[in-house]
Amino acid sequence: MRLAQLKQEATAAQLEDVALPESGAWLSAAREDALSRVKAMGLPHARDEYWKYTRPDTLTSAEPVEAALFVNDEEPMFHEIDRLKIVFVDGVYDAEASDDFAGEGLTIERLADIGQADIHWAKDLYGTLEIKGQDPVERPLAALNTALATDGVAIHVTGQVSKPVSLIYKHESTTSDAILHHVIKLDAEAKLTVLENGPAAARFNKMIEVDVADKAEFHHIRSQGRDHERRAVTHTFARLGTESVFKSFTVTANGILTRNECVIELTGDDAVAHVAGACVGDGDFHHDDTVFVTHDAVNCESRQVFKKVLRNGATGVFQGKILVQPGAQKTDGYQISQSLLLDDDSQFLAKPELEIYADDVACSHGSTSGAIDEEGLFYLRARGVPKDIATDLMTLAFLAEAVDEIEDEALRTSILARLELWLERRRG
Repeated sequence: MRLAQLKQEATAAQLEDVALPESGAWLSAAREDALSRVKAMGLPHARDEYWKYTRPDTLTSAEPVEAALFVNDEEPMFHEIDRLKIVFVDGVYDAEASDDFAGEGLTIERLADIGQADIHWAKDLYGTLEIKGQDPVERPLAALNTALATDGVAIHVTGQVSKPVSLIYKHESTTSDAILHHVIKLDAEAKLTVLENGPAAARFNKMIEVDVADKAEFHHIRSQGRDHERRAVTHTFARLGTESVFKSFTVTANGILTRNECVIELTGDDAVAHVAGACVGDGDFHHDDTVFVTHDAVNCESRQVFKKVLRNGATGVFQGKILVQPGAQKTDGYQISQSLLLDDDSQFLAKPELEIYADDVACSHGSTSGAIDEEGLFYLRARGVPKDIATDLMTLAFLAEAVDEIEDEALRTSILARLELWLERRRG
């Protein structure tokens, strides 16, 4: 009780002078409601159950910690993929670097534009899934995003879109504090792939709300990096209809602090939801995946597959839950989180959970931590492979199960190539 009071008092003081972005009536109402909810919940505290492994102070401070820019001579992620590019620089839309929004089977608009309209389809989605995702676990940084997001995109998909939509986040200011909110609506039988890449800002708070209608498919592939001093918290909220598909994969390299939350609700029978991630961390690296999947329909499938490679004192966190509601019979829920610790200084903290109220289900979870398999390493070295290269080969093999969750072969190959480059740089 005392903690809740302290959080609310501290939050009220911190947000007392915060001004909501200017917008039209419907968006202003959503922002005001979200801000009041943040004040009621209080910003996250290290003593909160779902924040006990990850310190939230630098994510909630009034000003971001300065983050040095990373000089990168590599081609940007996904550069070889034919895609529709939408670019944000430190959270500000860059029209000159972006492609035209026109596309077959979809419409794309900026939140900054639609927020001035009296009525828009996004009114029924903006903040709606975020509110639903606050129960049973409070997510105040998501509500803060709904209140303060300055821009983002609203994507309405009416058909099967062949070209991915690529959201590119560039970081150019060492003190930038970006808040973006995207809403995506897929009509029945529609299909869309969204790519995300880039460090975004010194501190980044980003949310995606996705409504996947009956028999629609949403694929999401995200790359986070490589500015090491960046800090980020992201939320993905998804609602799935009958026979719909949601698949999300994230690869993370570098970053002092990253927390990715994914909240999925399967509301239609025969829906499929896969969430996966692969991260590689070195030194002062803290990476937190927090996932909550609710089965509320019959014969649905969910998979959570997360792999983390950690060394030189890096920390990985996984908090994953599968909730099976009464009546959600024939649920197939699978959850696995594993870490490969390349030294004795790194650590992996895991909290897998199952909560089941139906009797005809097949649910499992598992979590392991381990070192490089010495027998396998000996096998490779006995055949002339140097130890460091042999270690990298075994590391890539460890990460492969998570990367294999990506359906598109070209994207899967691109991700593996980047992971290999990261390992090669560390080897050098």
